[in-house]
Amino acid sequence: MASSVCDLQHSLDRFATECEAAGMRISTSKSEATVLSRKPMDCPLQVGNESLPQVKEFKYLGVLFSSEGTMEREMGRRVGAAGAVLQSLYRTVVTKRELSQKAKLSVYRAIFVPTLTYGHEGWVMTERTRSRIQAAEKGFLRRVAGVSLRDKVRSSVIGRDSELSRSSFASKGAS
Repeated sequence: MASSVCDLQHSLDRFATECEAAGMRISTSKSEATVLSRKPMDCPLQVGNESLPQVKEFKYLGVLFSSEGTMEREMGRRVGAAGAVLQSLYRTVVTKRELSQKAKLSVYRAIFVPTLTYGHEGWVMTERTRSRIQAAEKGFLRRVAGVSLRDKVRSSVIGRDSELSRSSFASKGAS
């Protein structure tokens, strides 16, 4: 990371020199560069005589970064991954009557939430982001509670007491 292309190239040259001194070299076939900026800009970087390709997005430790700094696609991927977790757990955990709500919520906290929020440290939390995350969470909790949108149970009730079952929702008289 650097504040100018010149500074970045200088840091890259120093890094390449240190690598060579340690008997290593930078693999230009496996390396890419990106610029995090609101406006698109070129950042031609070279390692020795070889240019590094500049990409608009890259995946690092399973998190998708884009050059314009937005995380919309990554959030979509996270919501999709959490949905896949819900789908895979649906028959084995979510709808099993033998499992208590507490056990199902333990699975929710241990598997669903980390899948949904992995890499969230880099997200800019906007109202839209918050809404997408809450919708995914409420969807899981509704399924665990055994209620659907047709039951006309408010999401605030699910969020407040996620250990409720269908019968206790009905007794709350949510309209």
